Amino acid sequence: MPLTRREFARQSAITGAGVALTGAVGAFATAPGALAAEDTAETAETAGHHHEPGYGPLLPDPKNILALPAGFRYRIITESGVTKLESGEFTPSNHDGTATFEGPRGVTLLVNNHELKGPRSGWQYPVPLIEGLVYDPAASGGCSVVEVHRSGEVAQWVGIAGTSTNCAGGSTPWGTWLTCEETEDLAGKNGMTKDHGYVFEVDPCDRRANQDPKPVKAFGRYAHEAVVIDPKRGHAYLTEDASGPNGLLYRWVPPHGFKHGRGRLRTLADNAGVLQATKCYDSGGRFVDDLSRATKIGTVYGVDWVDVPDRDGRTAPVRKQFADKDITRARKLEGMWWGDGGVYIVSSYAREESPVQHDGQVWFYDPRRRTLTLKVLLGVNPDPVKDGAFDGPDNITVSPYGGLVIAEDGEGVQHLFGATERGRTYPIARNDLNDSEFTGVVFSPDGKTLYANIQTPGIMLAITGPWKRHSHRD
Repeated sequence: MPLTRREFARQSAITGAGVALTGAVGAFATAPGALAAEDTAETAETAGHHHEPGYGPLLPDPKNILALPAGFRYRIITESGVTKLESGEFTPSNHDGTATFEGPRGVTLLVNNHELKGPRSGWQYPVPLIEGLVYDPAASGGCSVVEVHRSGEVAQWVGIAGTSTNCAGGSTPWGTWLTCEETEDLAGKNGMTKDHGYVFEVDPCDRRANQDPKPVKAFGRYAHEAVVIDPKRGHAYLTEDASGPNGLLYRWVPPHGFKHGRGRLRTLADNAGVLQATKCYDSGGRFVDDLSRATKIGTVYGVDWVDVPDRDGRTAPVRKQFADKDITRARKLEGMWWGDGGVYIVSSYAREESPVQHDGQVWFYDPRRRTLTLKVLLGVNPDPVKDGAFDGPDNITVSPYGGLVIAEDGEGVQHLFGATERGRTYPIARNDLNDSEFTGVVFSPDGKTLYANIQTPGIMLAITGPWKRHSHRD
C-alpha cells in the first residue's frame, strides 16, 4: 500500500517527524566544514566535556602508503601488477566494491570488484577471460575472489569476467556477492558485444555456481552502483550513479511466492517482480524533487514507490523515463549497507546540477516506517588539498564497534573515516600513496580486520589494531 502525502503529513503531525527535525536519536554528526542542525552540532564549549572519538591522529607512513593511528598496522593483500592469480596472470587493476565471507577452517573470502570500463585493450591488467566465467569477451571488468588464510597465505582467482565498470554491489543474506555494472553501454558501443548495465551474482564458496554468467535483468539496466537485500522482506534496494538528469534510488519487489537463496536469482524471468523508484514528501505533504533539498541533520521524508515503465532502458535510460515531478532524484547515489533494520544510503556530492550543493549525505531508509532520514551531511569542502576535512563519501559499511565507516572519494586528500552514533566524525586512515579514492571498505566476519582498497592502481589492504566500541559519549 503506498504511503500517501496526506498519510505521511498526518503521521508527522503526530510523531513530530518533519523536514527540519533535529536531535533525532542515532543522528550522525558531520565532518569539519559540514552543515549541521544547531542542536546536533557541538560547540567548542561542550566539546571539551567529551573525549575525542576515534583512535587519535594519523601518523605518516615511512613507506608512503597508508597513514594510521598509533597501534594500527596494515598489510597489502593484493596489488595489481605485483601479486598474481592462481591462473598465473597479475591481479586485475582498479579495485572497487568488496565484501567478506566466512570460509572453511578460519579462511576469510573476499569478492573484489574491478571497475574497468570499455574494451580490454585500454587496460594493462584487465580481468582474465577464464573459460566458462565470461559474459562478454570484449569487456575488461569483473570480480576476483581473494582467499586469506590464518597463516597469512593468500590465493586469488576469477569469479566473473567480461563485465564492465564493476563499481560497488552488495552481499546477500545467503552468502553471495551481487556485482553492479556502472554503465549503460549497449552492444556495439565502446566495442561491447553484449548489452551492459546489469547486476550479476558471484558465489565465493562454489566456483561451479559462477559458470555461464547470467545478468539479473529483473533488477533493471542502468548505471548501477550498489545493491542491498532486505533479509526480512526480500526487497532489493539499488542506487544509480548518474547525472543529466540525476539518478534514482530503486526498489525491486520480488514476485509473489519467490524465495531468495543460492542460485535463485538465475531463475527469475527478465520482467519478474516490480522495479520502482522513490518519490518523497516532506512533513507538510509537499513533493521533494531532489534529496539535496535537505539542509539539516535529522530531516525526515516520507517515501512512495513509483513503477518503472521500461526497466531494460531500451528506448530511453530508466531515469529519463520519468518527468521530474514524478520521482525524487539525487546526485551520485553511491554505496549502501544494511544495518539497524534498514538501509544506509550515500549521496556522494551535489553541485550545480542539484538544487542545493553539498559534499556528501548519508541517508537511512526505514522500510517499516517508509521514511528516509538524513544522518550525515557534509558541507562543501573549501580546501580539499588541506588534510582534516572529509568530502565525497562513497563505499560505506556499518561497523561492529558502532557507527559507520566510510570510504572517501572526494577532492584532494583521501581518507577512511568513521561517524559515531552521537554524530561525531574521526579519521581512520589516509592515502599517503597518491590521490586515488578509497573503495571496498568492509570488516572481516570476526570484526578484527578492516579491509579497504586504494582504487588506483589497485591495492587491497588489511588494517588491524586496537579496535574499540565507541561509548555513548562519543
